[in-house]
Amino acid sequence: MKKLNLFLGALVTIFFISCEGPQGPQGFDGFDGADGFDGADGINILGQVVDIEGTFTLDNDYSIFYEFPQTIEVFETDVVLVYMLWDVTEDSNGELVDIWRLMPQTRILDQGLLQYNFDYTFLDVNIFLESDFDLSTLQTGDTDNQVFRIAILPAESTTGKLDTSNINSVMSHLGITEDSIQKVTIE
Repeated sequence: MKKLNLFLGALVTIFFISCEGPQGPQGFDGFDGADGFDGADGINILGQVVDIEGTFTLDNDYSIFYEFPQTIEVFETDVVLVYMLWDVTEDSNGELVDIWRLMPQTRILDQGLLQYNFDYTFLDVNIFLESDFDLSTLQTGDTDNQVFRIAILPAESTTGKLDTSNINSVMSHLGITEDSIQKVTIE
């Protein structure tokens, strides 16, 4: 008998819980609060691209060091990519087209393996040579007037599918044109 009463009580409870009555009237509109003060405009976090040119020598320990100027804000969560100007070719209209390669890049030379590599912080980028032979034996074509393109991608913009191996895809994603790229020569 106790079990039957418990079962009937649970059934009646479920019946009353599942019932709905008519919808009540809409509530009153609230009062507008006092307007707040206008704050300063926030900064627009955009990616940046800069070209640097430098020469690897014994004096600079076969590295090119670039410190970000105050006009370029880099956060610790941002992604910094470095591309090397590998070659220049002509398109079908006879115009020159740059060929960029995402670093690191390795070359096989008669002396051994040569790698163009980099590291970075939110303050600077260091581009350097690594090899399994004496770097002083390198030809000037491998060391002099080398051009690198540094792309800073805000962490917020790196979500989704972005082909980072293609500098044109990165620049398009950031909304940057060739004309707007700052050029710097490192002495």
